[in-house]
Amino acid sequence: MTATPSPTPQIDSRLPQVGTTIFSTMSALAQQHGAVNLGQGFPDFACDPALIEAVHAAMLQGHNQYPMMSGVPALREAVANKIATLYGHRYQADSEITITAGATQAIFTALLAIVHAGDEVIILEPCYDSYAPNIELSGGVVVRVPLDAASFRPDFARIKAAITPRTRAIIINSPHNPSATVWTAEEMAQLAALLRDTDILLISDEVYEHMVFDGAAHQSVACFPELAARSFIISSFGKTYHVTGWKVGYVAAPASLSREFRKVHQYNVFTVNTPMQFGLASFMQQPTPYLELPAFYQRKRDFFRAGLAGSKLRMLPCEGSYFQCVDISEVASFAATGQQGDQAFCEWLTREVGVAAIPMSAFIAKPEGPQNIVRFCFAKRDETLTQALALLREL
Repeated sequence: MTATPSPTPQIDSRLPQVGTTIFSTMSALAQQHGAVNLGQGFPDFACDPALIEAVHAAMLQGHNQYPMMSGVPALREAVANKIATLYGHRYQADSEITITAGATQAIFTALLAIVHAGDEVIILEPCYDSYAPNIELSGGVVVRVPLDAASFRPDFARIKAAITPRTRAIIINSPHNPSATVWTAEEMAQLAALLRDTDILLISDEVYEHMVFDGAAHQSVACFPELAARSFIISSFGKTYHVTGWKVGYVAAPASLSREFRKVHQYNVFTVNTPMQFGLASFMQQPTPYLELPAFYQRKRDFFRAGLAGSKLRMLPCEGSYFQCVDISEVASFAATGQQGDQAFCEWLTREVGVAAIPMSAFIAKPEGPQNIVRFCFAKRDETLTQALALLREL
């Protein structure tokens, strides 16, 4: 007799509203239709061979077992030195810098460390899609405050109005994904004044810190002592060195915050890939690669924008990051299909035109009104961008 299979036990989802991310969906659609993928934010070019050689050397030298839970000391020291040199704030490498399995893990771990059931965390929409699920998994309540609809700049009156006695933290992101705006020193000072008499903590997502254009400076939270004292600053080696698949990042925070961060970190990750940490520590001794990154990506931005100039896509400002947002309202060939909205446009663009993009609405929980903005990633080889631009100019 064949036994009847037992039914799989049912569970109540921790994230009932969450499905496959738009990034996976659009990348799969691009692959299906052979489209040029300017959707998901990763380079299609190689990193510096010297970085690969540094990791290989670390492997050959036997750095293949667990490192310290908080990260290889040489890498933490290199990060502390970089922050001190660029932003004027000296973090202690042993107690205030932690190496993480990418920036997303760092954000999630920071939330797990500080958020208790019912605590409120403010996010500024549109925003990176991991913020809200991470808050919910931490037991917190997501409080969504829209950025200015026209400029995507912070609206401090609305942020102030959203603060309650239950507010535990605010997450900010500059340079901003997806809008490519960059916070100014004045805006950082406004945030410091807003938080001055509160116990609200700050999580500052600075993964695009080395991609700020037109001679502007990245205004890291580390530049502002009042903010640094209450902040987790998060960055990404993957973004900086074109190795997003390595998933290595870091968090800088005062010792008291770092202690709580590490309590969680040791149980949800414990530690991070050893030879890559040693390789990165060696590679960081020469600052040229990250110091030249603004010019490297500004050239790509300018190349992409020049190519779009003759298209029906109206470009929004691009102050930083490696994203270019455009308004699709004047694309008559899409309007003629009878479809509406940025997601329908991105799907149509991928299938019919051969270029993949990401809809801005994917970064907003409940979009209001017509959604007419999409995001392209220009962290691509010139050949890739040229191929995409030739198709986009035909719109």
